[in-house]
Amino acid sequence: MSNENESNSLGRMCGWESGPDPSLHSHFLSQCLQLLIEKAVFGGTDRSTKVVDWVDPEDLKEKLDLALEDKGVTQADLLRRLNDVVKYSVKTGHPYFINQLFSSIDVYGLAGQWVTDALNPSVYTYEVAPVFTLMEIEVLKVMAKFVGYDQHDGLFSPGGSMSNMYGMLLARYYRFPQVKKRGVSGLGRLVAFSSIDAHYSIAKAAMTMGLGADNVVLVNVDDEGRMDVNHLKKCIAKSRQEGGIPFMVSATEGTTVLGAYDPIMAIADVCQAEGLWLHCDAAWGGGALISNKHKHKLTGIHRADSITWNPHKMLASPQQCSVFLTKHTGLLKDCNSASASYLFQKDKFYDTVYDTGDKHLQCGRRADVLKFWTMWKAKGTEGLEKHIDQLFDMAHLFTETIRKREGFRLLMEPQCTNVCFWYEPPSLRSERSNPKYNMLLNAVAPKIKERMVKSGSMMVTYQPLRSNPNFFRLVLQNSAVNKDDIKYFVDQIEELGKDL
Repeated sequence: MSNENESNSLGRMCGWESGPDPSLHSHFLSQCLQLLIEKAVFGGTDRSTKVVDWVDPEDLKEKLDLALEDKGVTQADLLRRLNDVVKYSVKTGHPYFINQLFSSIDVYGLAGQWVTDALNPSVYTYEVAPVFTLMEIEVLKVMAKFVGYDQHDGLFSPGGSMSNMYGMLLARYYRFPQVKKRGVSGLGRLVAFSSIDAHYSIAKAAMTMGLGADNVVLVNVDDEGRMDVNHLKKCIAKSRQEGGIPFMVSATEGTTVLGAYDPIMAIADVCQAEGLWLHCDAAWGGGALISNKHKHKLTGIHRADSITWNPHKMLASPQQCSVFLTKHTGLLKDCNSASASYLFQKDKFYDTVYDTGDKHLQCGRRADVLKFWTMWKAKGTEGLEKHIDQLFDMAHLFTETIRKREGFRLLMEPQCTNVCFWYEPPSLRSERSNPKYNMLLNAVAPKIKERMVKSGSMMVTYQPLRSNPNFFRLVLQNSAVNKDDIKYFVDQIEELGKDL
């Protein structure tokens, strides 16, 4: 193909042609797929390759050629640019990427995501998304069964932050249904409660809904990072005394940093006595429900009025895949519906109970369910359970490894697959009585992180917490991680920090 013809064909493909043309586009798509399979899927998970080819921001701008211009480029040039995208992106499926509460590449989930993108559906009515409508109903039903709900409603949302806001929306509407038409001005000062270690999306939901972040009261946690129920009771009482109107508690099942599980049964007792909505943010830790060995960590979750559960986290579905569940049937639609007559007509030729879109805040909505359904269908519940058990086993192995390794010190015993610890270089091991010890230790993790990222050897995050200096948080979410990898992580951190 000549350069002129190639440019023309690409121009047609990129927006002003009638549609894909097999004679012009099939080879390009095949090359793209080959690039992804070889370099993103298998190359990006190969232990002999880097987690990231680090380039400083200003230099990376030059390498990527991000400028958008009047003339389109050739297919060959675009393919080179896409190759650069893969080359310089972080390989989050790499076994040595243990940096966030997501990672790994599930090939079945990836296949489902590719099918979703190829079909480009929007899931709001049965007529335009018949398969995905029924698929969502089935997946939500099975997930609700793991929670222990006798009845349920639910939806897939664009991330755990949005799912948490759905919980707050329903809690407010359940208490004050007039808010839908009259607004918030006459409701008084509504107050929600979450722990000091809860995800920041709870505060963001309050900001977005007009409640104000100051009206999310932060409850203390115990020595293991779990919500202090006695302090919760005091916070509720104080809020009432100050003229506030408590309306919900958000418990966290698997906190972002420590992986702590708030005591659901005790919190549910308080909510029942006080007449408050209980939302459980199990975005991270909810995956343990699949495991017979570890589901006890969420005992009592069936008492929650609503739940956030992200399959793209512990269950390793591709990003993004977030589920919101509630035991109050019909409440989602009552709270969120606008009854658009051009979309949700009641005189259709099929049962419009399957037009589920009016219970969402969104109109257009991706079929996130397919990636999760595909991997669940391929592996079965038994396969998902083995995945979860492997994560906890490897977290335990890492914990026991560093417990016995000089220079490593646990912050606390892990509850989930988050393992939080310090590495002390030899120069600091006799300095704990030094008044500057915490300041010196605080600088260790950032320096080791810099070295590992620039070398591409691995990625593990760090953070401070309250009075604690910076510590590492290794998160096991990729069940491809094995015993040899655990040793590698410890050896790498020691190697990168021994001279500090």
